Amino acid sequence: MATASSDAAPAGPPGPGETGADGHVDAGHDPAVPGHRDGHPHPDDTGHDVAGHDVAGHDHPGGPVPLTPPPSPTALTDAGELLRALAAPVRIAIVLQLRDGDRCVHDLVDALDVAQPLISQHLRVLKAAGVVHGQRRGREVAYRLVDDHLAHIVVDAVAHVQEEAKR
Repeated sequence: MATASSDAAPAGPPGPGETGADGHVDAGHDPAVPGHRDGHPHPDDTGHDVAGHDVAGHDHPGGPVPLTPPPSPTALTDAGELLRALAAPVRIAIVLQLRDGDRCVHDLVDALDVAQPLISQHLRVLKAAGVVHGQRRGREVAYRLVDDHLAHIVVDAVAHVQEEAKR
């Protein structure tokens, strides 16, 4: 049985903590992942990212740009829940209708040409998420948006999609 010579090159790429043929110590980069020791420039190789931007000094016109601290994990979770509540075409259409004023279920049924049980189901989701509020008016319930910010989110999303469709 033959033994490996101590002069032989190691088989495969260097493991974590080992020095590769290029003289760099592998810090656990996975060569199977694009951008990891695959010949592309890396910040630790050149001081620039793959787009050629200086990452060492973070040169920006007018000086460094301060990083905005992230919202709390709870705020991010709550925002995700809110966006999930808005993530249905009928609910988006309901919000767009309600930005013009209070609407009863039958108004939404007529305006959107959607069956009453489906409108009621979507209103329950929006109400549970704090997007709409219902107020009884005799035999009917009039729904309104809790906050105009929510209408802006929906209007901006629809405008964005319409702009993209024109390109």
